[in-house]
Amino acid sequence: MDTAAKVQQALALLQKGQLSQAKVICEEILRKEPAQFDALHFAGIIAYQTGDHATAAALIEKALKVNPSHAAAQNNRGAALGELGRHEAALECYARAIAINPSYPDAHYNHGNALLALGRAEAAVQSYDQALALRPAHADSHNARGNALRDLGRHDAALQSYDKAIAINPNHAAAYNNRGNIFKGRGDLEQALRNYDKAIGLKPDLAESYYNRANVLKDNKQYEAAVASYDRAIALKPDYVLAYNNRGNALRSLRQFGTALRSYDKAIALQPAYAEAYYNRGAAWGDIGRHETALADYDRAIELSPNYADAYNGRGLALREMRRHAEAMESHGKAIALEPNHADAQWALSLCHLQCGDFERGWPAYEWRWKDRNVKTKLRGFSQPLWLGLESLQGKTILLHAEQGLGDTIQFCRYAKPAADLGARVILEVRDPLLPLLQNLAGVSEIIARGAHLPAFDFHCPLMSLPLAFRTRLDTIPSPEGYITPAPEKVASWQTILGDKVKPRIGLVWSGSPGHSHDRNRSISLANLLARLPKGFEYVSLQKDVRPGDLPALQGRADIRQLGDQLADFSDTAGLCALMDIIISVDTSVAHLAGALGKPVWILLPFNPDWRWLLDRTDSPWYAAARLYRQDTPGNWQGVFEKIEADLSRMLP
Repeated sequence: MDTAAKVQQALALLQKGQLSQAKVICEEILRKEPAQFDALHFAGIIAYQTGDHATAAALIEKALKVNPSHAAAQNNRGAALGELGRHEAALECYARAIAINPSYPDAHYNHGNALLALGRAEAAVQSYDQALALRPAHADSHNARGNALRDLGRHDAALQSYDKAIAINPNHAAAYNNRGNIFKGRGDLEQALRNYDKAIGLKPDLAESYYNRANVLKDNKQYEAAVASYDRAIALKPDYVLAYNNRGNALRSLRQFGTALRSYDKAIALQPAYAEAYYNRGAAWGDIGRHETALADYDRAIELSPNYADAYNGRGLALREMRRHAEAMESHGKAIALEPNHADAQWALSLCHLQCGDFERGWPAYEWRWKDRNVKTKLRGFSQPLWLGLESLQGKTILLHAEQGLGDTIQFCRYAKPAADLGARVILEVRDPLLPLLQNLAGVSEIIARGAHLPAFDFHCPLMSLPLAFRTRLDTIPSPEGYITPAPEKVASWQTILGDKVKPRIGLVWSGSPGHSHDRNRSISLANLLARLPKGFEYVSLQKDVRPGDLPALQGRADIRQLGDQLADFSDTAGLCALMDIIISVDTSVAHLAGALGKPVWILLPFNPDWRWLLDRTDSPWYAAARLYRQDTPGNWQGVFEKIEADLSRMLP
């Protein structure tokens, strides 16, 4: 059989997909004629189709030395170079193919792909348009054109291109996947999910659609389903770096921090220069209190990406937890220098200023909380203006509305009287559990529940913006001696239940809401606390909800009065607190309530507490009767318990 016949045989086998047989014939031809063009070209195509792109590019390059005017060979070499990430070289090959044959639609299509890979989306659209002028019913060209339009921000036009691809080929899974990306970008998560599911239905091994689907589920707070979808993407594509990284983010939201860390580890192992994975891993280390380790990851992220504002902000958060506030403020400042509207960094910087007692800079910056992505509440969209202390309130009605937790409301409702003293009629809006407690709060003309119909008012102000409105300094905090009075009937009722006092009464609160972002730092084990409480006192549990893990310790102490199940609302808690000699509490709403009642309250604080407790001091300018017990090292509650034990023991006769 002569060479021409063998070339035809190899071509027939190649067209049938019988690659190994075709390869044997090509090798046989090349042993006799090393420069035989067709054999070199076919061998390159076979190498390409079997995934050996470097060999494919080399073989077709040899073929082109024999016949540089072969458009298909130029196109095919470009395809191999593109797979190797050599897009500029690929672009040159496609340009040569087009110069040889301007009516070659594949070359125009691939030329567009190379341009898109190089970030030249506008030019890519032109190439796809040329490809489609030659071959209007090519679904892949419509789909790729949609990708280029998407990169240009022309999302409606991109969607039209994807729709055309699907009209031509209803089974075009990639087009459905890309449609999903457009809808996700618009915030239409339901439509996005529908398109990803369609893509997966058409092509069950499309890892990208499982990944995109997982991102939508994560954004929709369906974290367990998101993790399952990331897992499927990874099973299909074991080196899917992005999936490992985002899987870690979903696991963090599930508070599965160890598993999240392993997911970030895998992403970094696959791509050691992946700055975002270092940043996310740093956040996960912070979740479990490993702030030194977190700092190292943030530093590595910045080393890889020097303009990474989020990493500078994360670094600042870690430094603040380590009580290195000056360095923290510097790091937040760098984030803000890179992105002046970085709300997270602006707000974090405000907390540093406030914790350091710099109220002059802290309160204005605290207003950035409304734009911070971690703040669940948003500034209310009232038509009436926000009052921040500039306008006269004489003869006006102002709505003061709660925004964050119950403890925050209790702490800042003290500003109702100063507002009334300016001549305002004050309406106070709070959550239901606080309504009975604050019915008779000084300065309040009307109190309403959040969600109820609002009466007419002239101005409004969120409670936690009032310190800014009143230009509050450490020495001008209103009513630190107390501003809430318990209902006499509640006090009388609890007095009947408690009976005559024969020992000093100590109220106890040892845990807050498990869902609080810093609960791990502030809540304590009841058993550990009880082990250090001296006898000679009557202990009363003020804890409304007792965690299952604390029940054995509580049930094993007959000398502790358990009254939590009788606390219907905060007016009940206030009445009971009024009968305590001292209240010992972690940083919860009850601690604020005790302080607002003017009761002696001993507040147990972690190494780096919430900003309002400032630094180092054992007293609080917010509550004159408060005494602060701080951890001297992170996580060391035993030292706090020992101080409390010693101070209580000194009270005994």
